[in-house]
Amino acid sequence: MSALPAATSGPLHVPARGLIAVIGADGSDPAGWAARHFAPEEVLDPGTFRAWVGGDAAGGLDALLHVAGARLSRGLLTVIAGPLVRPMDRAPLVALARAHDLPASAVVLDPPRADLPRTDAVQAQVTELHRTLGGLEKEGFRRVWVRRGPGLEGSGVRRVPLAPDRSDLRGPFDFIGDVHGCLPELRDLLGALGYAVGEDLSVTPPPGRTAVFVGDLVDRGPDSAGVLQLVMTLVRSSAGLCLLGNHDEKLARALEGRSVKPVHGLDVTLAQVHARGEAFAGQVRAFLGSLPTHLVLDGGRVVVAHAGLPERYHGRVGGRVRTFALYGDVNGQKDEYGLPVRGDWAAGYRGGALVVYGHTPHLDVRALNGTVNLDTGCAFGGKLSALRYPEGQVVQVPARAAYWVPAKPMPAVPEEARFVGEG
Repeated sequence: MSALPAATSGPLHVPARGLIAVIGADGSDPAGWAARHFAPEEVLDPGTFRAWVGGDAAGGLDALLHVAGARLSRGLLTVIAGPLVRPMDRAPLVALARAHDLPASAVVLDPPRADLPRTDAVQAQVTELHRTLGGLEKEGFRRVWVRRGPGLEGSGVRRVPLAPDRSDLRGPFDFIGDVHGCLPELRDLLGALGYAVGEDLSVTPPPGRTAVFVGDLVDRGPDSAGVLQLVMTLVRSSAGLCLLGNHDEKLARALEGRSVKPVHGLDVTLAQVHARGEAFAGQVRAFLGSLPTHLVLDGGRVVVAHAGLPERYHGRVGGRVRTFALYGDVNGQKDEYGLPVRGDWAAGYRGGALVVYGHTPHLDVRALNGTVNLDTGCAFGGKLSALRYPEGQVVQVPARAAYWVPAKPMPAVPEEARFVGEG
């Protein structure tokens, strides 16, 4: 048997939302451990559910998963504590968390064998737990903590918001649409917003304001490397936030050495980045790798994502959330121009948060059902647009040139979707 994973010391920093499995053989009291660290309504004990249905294991599991699913659908932390020592016992929990686009984590209680009942059943549970402990992350648990030794308590449990949750940031914000390498226009727009941009691309923001870029910093325009330098500097100074766009994500994969097609201006972007030296390329790679695909801001009043995001994904994580935030409502089909067919998710949006996004260029800012699309096709000769929040004012600058020919005409914005309160 391979060596067991090391024990975790110090406090456990657990996700504030999601599913946590507290795993331990009979006698290690996972339900009791969970009860000492979480609220009573957060802890579900498989044994209790089994008893409620007359001892039927399958019926108890169905009941537990139903209640856990109801909690996860509301984004509530859900703790399931029991002798979940076999992968087959844990698989439904991972699947349930994934179905609700929330992380599954595991806390493993591993006291000395001598402290547990000497029965064959319990010792078999310990053996099975040790046999499979090293594979918990491959099963789908994003984090695994092991408490080992007589005490098992450690230094308690602390809750950490999921990565998209920056609801503590209240603004005011200046949301900036798809830049696509248009450095001259970005400098113009930042100036119009009151940001001072130096010749070295350093930026001094207006007091208290934060610039938020909706992604797609690169490709098509004349100076993607300059845009990256400016935005990275702004973010490092804590005066800026940036979301990952699909063009940025493709650049990141290329810089990681992965196979990508250098089309839609990526070849020029790569040449510009590498021309600045490998140190700069490394900085860009690290920066893009750190970017979120969506953020929840201002106490949940605003959500920003490159391609937009339906309410069911707000503040959640996982592959489906990431794909939608980067590419929008796509199904693999192509239109007559050879471009992905994008469903109009905003037409059916009825969420409580304002969603700010880009990705799909229009001739002007499109505001519909509490969503605002800021992609106004700057690289195609359109405009570069920003939304001041909470003022509700759009600020725009015209493109200095048409740097790229669009594959299809940009659609006009119908009267009912024109931005109200534009400045």
